[in-house]
Amino acid sequence: MKRSLWLLLIVFSVVMLSACAAPTTPTPQMVSKTVEVEKVVEKTVAIAPTPMPAATPLPSVSGGNVLPVVAAPRTNRMIVKNADLQLTVENTDVAIDRLTQVVGDVGGYIISSRVWYQPWLGVDYKYASLTLGVPVDQFETAMRRLRDIALTVDDERAGGQDVTDEYVDLQSRLRNLEATRDRIRTFLDQAQTVEEALKVNAELKSVEAEIEAVQGRMNYLYDRAAFSTITVQLSPRLPDPPVAPTPTPTPTPEPWSAGRVAQDASKTLTTILRALAELAIWFGIVVLPIVLPPVALVVGIRHFLKRPRA
Repeated sequence: MKRSLWLLLIVFSVVMLSACAAPTTPTPQMVSKTVEVEKVVEKTVAIAPTPMPAATPLPSVSGGNVLPVVAAPRTNRMIVKNADLQLTVENTDVAIDRLTQVVGDVGGYIISSRVWYQPWLGVDYKYASLTLGVPVDQFETAMRRLRDIALTVDDERAGGQDVTDEYVDLQSRLRNLEATRDRIRTFLDQAQTVEEALKVNAELKSVEAEIEAVQGRMNYLYDRAAFSTITVQLSPRLPDPPVAPTPTPTPTPEPWSAGRVAQDASKTLTTILRALAELAIWFGIVVLPIVLPPVALVVGIRHFLKRPRA
């Protein structure tokens, strides 16, 4: 009897352990939770940003070539550089040739040029103004070589404008406009009447015009950041003007005046009397002491010789 009880207990224990170890059948609640977790994972993967390519070509609305949209990182700013130079040169024609050589060496181009003449001392001297486009990485090299052309650098100004933020904003705006254009095109395909198609087509043209304006602005900023603008004004060295002789002033005759004549005569008389007085003083102090003794001796001798003798 006891053995039977022990066997029953052992069998019951084995059955219970088997039931606990058996895999449980998933309930509807467990299945729904698993599906929700999988959806969250899928959304997270879809939201995770993917690395952007270095250059993504923009779609061309008008069918022409467009510049690539470059995602400008913070470490590589888009700077629009400008500079103005006023140079004095020995010869304007030679300076233009050297300037053209510099632009070709740095891989740039001449945007515009102007030449005019100004007279100086009866001779016409040549002046020139040229606007250059040079690659941004050659900006400093071009500036240094342009300075070497001049005898003197009369004026130099340089500056820059950071357009990175504007360019990035235009990229975002362009993407939004393109998405709007694509949605409008689907509405155009779904139009039931001619009136609906015309309204949708008008909206589509408006959005495409905005896309072209944004694309044009982006192309402009891209070109301006890739090529710096340098405006150079060339002035020839002018000879110094001749020194004019200083004219001799002509005395203006004064009108005759009796009072002025009397004053001049009084001054002349005073000068003569003063001269005579000075002469008498000199004669009494210098001449008499030297001349008087010999004269007195001669007079004495003559008086002694003429005295009658007894």
